[in-house]
Amino acid sequence: MLSSLIRSASRQPVSGAASVTAMVSALGLASFSTAAHNAEEPKVALSPKEFRSFKVTKVEEVTHDTKRVVFALPSKEHEMGLTVASCLMAKADVDGKAAVRPYTPTNTNAEKGELELVVKGYPTGKLSKHIVNLKVGDELAMKGPFVKLEYKPNMYKSIGFLCGGSGITPALQMVKEICRNPDDSTQVVLVFCNQTEKDIILRDELDALQYMYPQFQVHYVLDKAEANWDGYTGYVTMELIEKLLPGPSDESLIGVCGPPPMMNAISGNKAPDRSQGELKGLLKELGYTSKQVLKF
Repeated sequence: MLSSLIRSASRQPVSGAASVTAMVSALGLASFSTAAHNAEEPKVALSPKEFRSFKVTKVEEVTHDTKRVVFALPSKEHEMGLTVASCLMAKADVDGKAAVRPYTPTNTNAEKGELELVVKGYPTGKLSKHIVNLKVGDELAMKGPFVKLEYKPNMYKSIGFLCGGSGITPALQMVKEICRNPDDSTQVVLVFCNQTEKDIILRDELDALQYMYPQFQVHYVLDKAEANWDGYTGYVTMELIEKLLPGPSDESLIGVCGPPPMMNAISGNKAPDRSQGELKGLLKELGYTSKQVLKF
């Protein structure tokens, strides 16, 4: 993963348009454009209309309770088809009942042929426990994308993320998209909260992104830290938010994703129908508006 991240960062954009002379006929130009469009049409693996099954090809331990599960797409030319920012829905039969939950892959469309989920096996999470126990050769049904934000480069001057546990995955999707686009100058700050240092998932990847892209900063916050910990400790406070994240502004966005108690304290939880719901918590007290906050 780290090597593919570095290789991706080293790529430079290449102009795909060649100048044509006025001597080209309208018919010839139209034929050329249609052929070029068809040749570049991506092969998309997911569909928002139906669940499709994908086979597990690799399972890796990320932390003591988190797994990286890699699924094969129909071919090495296929991409997932997820836009930024969006998620997919996964479904499995658990104890005789269908369990359905949203997940955000940690790889991007540029990494073709695979779909990667990083899942934390929460004790009460029926589907998450099912996924972390999958073996190579098992299958999981998924469909998508389901768009949360139609992100466009530079639509915000700055974006701040407050994430906890496996809630890091939607933020990582956007961070990769922004940092890997040389035309996107958006400044991004991530505040990533975990119980202990060993609970920090995808830390190597986040640190690598911070090292390679000056526009991205990550700050770790632990509930329980060892004596040699040099990051932040304790709960997220108004003072910490004011210190690390962009202030209330229509030119900024704050994204929040984490366990329900964290969401409730910072922004309020999403509504039962999965809509954004009322803005509450620390962000409301600090003067942010509902348009300036996105609950993943």
